[in-house]
Amino acid sequence: MELRHLKYFLTLSEELSFVRAADKLCIAQPPLSRQIKELEEELGARLFERNNKRVELTEAGKYFEKEVREMMQSLESIKIRTKKIGENISGEYNIAYISSTFSGDVAALLQYLSDKYPYVNFRLYEVPTQKQIAALELGKIDLGIVRGPINSPHLSTQFWYRDSFSLVFHKDKYKVENVNDLKSLKDETFVFFNKDYAPHYHATLLEICAFYGFVPKVVHEANNVSSIIQMVKNGLGLSIVPSTTLKSHSLPELAHIKIEDPRFFSDVLIAKSLKDDKEIGKSAVEFLLKKG
Repeated sequence: MELRHLKYFLTLSEELSFVRAADKLCIAQPPLSRQIKELEEELGARLFERNNKRVELTEAGKYFEKEVREMMQSLESIKIRTKKIGENISGEYNIAYISSTFSGDVAALLQYLSDKYPYVNFRLYEVPTQKQIAALELGKIDLGIVRGPINSPHLSTQFWYRDSFSLVFHKDKYKVENVNDLKSLKDETFVFFNKDYAPHYHATLLEICAFYGFVPKVVHEANNVSSIIQMVKNGLGLSIVPSTTLKSHSLPELAHIKIEDPRFFSDVLIAKSLKDDKEIGKSAVEFLLKKG
């Protein structure tokens, strides 16, 4: 039994006419009749009742038609998936992001990629910048959203957006009117991001405080922004966070003041391996740049 036998059978089961089926298949009627007869002999069952007036499927033919049609649909799906794998748009794709980016943008990216590449299993991880760099270099993740600067000869980066910083505090515990009041907070408790997870980011926060004339009393540290925000919400201190963070953490207990000075900023970058030329990565970068 060959694939053409099944194709001829399905066409004839649709047309129920040797003449019409032969025309649709672009072959002569005698070869079509011969192929159907060969198929019936191999199966040991009559698939069609035919006479001069009509052609009808037998009960065996109806069963065979249902099974063959399902099999052909499955085969077509296999062909499509095989093609996608060959084009590197199937399998798994790992994306990492920093906790201080807007979660709505990350969710939108995942939805966009899932719709565009339905045969890919996307995995999303919240990972600090330093660990992302190592994972990207080792090929453990495919795409990273990180805070610059990035110094790696193995990675390519694309600027996504420039983020400012904001002072965030519990509005019932602290009275801060404007950014110039920062110096008056020199004796207050601060909650900062862990230095080992984001050394450049940590250094920038100290630089901001130094500019406003004080050294922050950092009592609590955390390795993700969500934890920092929760500690501030619970009145354990104040913090300085990337302004974009507050889009994902709008809480009634919190107030914030943007630090407008253009000298203090954080660049958010899209990073991937220099060797990575996958279509998915290009699509992801294009999407994020439009969002930025």
